[in-house]
Amino acid sequence: MGAASVSAASPVVAEVTRSGFVESVHRGSVAVLGGESRGDVASPVFPRSSNKPLQTVGMLRAGLAPRDESDLALISGSHYGEALHVRRVREILEAAGLKPAALRCPASLPLSAQVRDDWLRRQGGPEPILMNCSGKHAGMLATCVSNGWPLESYLDPAHPVQRAITEAIADLAGEPVAAIGVDGCGAPVHAFSLTGLARAFTRLVETGPGTHERRVADEMRAHPELVQGTGGDDTVLMGAVPGLLMKGGAEGVVVAAVSGVGAVALKIEDGGQRARTPVLLDELRRLGVEVPVLEELILGGGEPVGVVRAVR
Repeated sequence: MGAASVSAASPVVAEVTRSGFVESVHRGSVAVLGGESRGDVASPVFPRSSNKPLQTVGMLRAGLAPRDESDLALISGSHYGEALHVRRVREILEAAGLKPAALRCPASLPLSAQVRDDWLRRQGGPEPILMNCSGKHAGMLATCVSNGWPLESYLDPAHPVQRAITEAIADLAGEPVAAIGVDGCGAPVHAFSLTGLARAFTRLVETGPGTHERRVADEMRAHPELVQGTGGDDTVLMGAVPGLLMKGGAEGVVVAAVSGVGAVALKIEDGGQRARTPVLLDELRRLGVEVPVLEELILGGGEPVGVVRAVR
């Protein structure tokens, strides 16, 4: 599904209704391990933040020693900038002997609209530590400190920490990394197939207890509030569905896995975020996973007049 393969031939996976009328549709590709895949699940995509748990495994393999195991959830997450998230990032950095100035992610405001509004009312401005990827960056820096590696260049794809992450992603996905780009946070982002992404998350939930893979999966599932934040789909669904590991990414990507059941990785072709959760929940139900109803409502005059729903 890379640049050369995006095509109108991708199946319609979701439709948007308004007042009983189908107003829009979203096409996409869905890789299902344990079920029926649809669309192009073999060509590489950038999973964006859905890569983060795999990157954390790479850090652990390279020697990351978290001050607290639950920090692995935050390092693997896309946090909302709530107080507990910002405090945790500071603590990860402090444990490594670093200050927030070491972060090389761009200055940002919190992802959560409420937290962002509260921050601005207090006359706060954008800061790198508020960026949703600051936990991942703090983890990369802590890995560098534990190895005595350079800090200033930790985002360079040739840096030892990034080489270790690339190797881990290829291993977990079971296929070579097809391309390395620059993510929104400035860190390298790796391209591989949706099937590889589903395969990697299966590795995380099915590898034995105590392994690096399982440590990441277990901490994310035990502390979903650190993976995203209040009301976020990752947080809500992992908190509601026993054994579910889930991580969303930008541009319409999301992946989920349940040990002994299967895994789903999908990309909405137009990058629309509103369609990914309805499609994911539909696929999980087809695998036999009991998931709550999370509706993506369409408003008219401030009232619900339609929904975004999965279709086949």
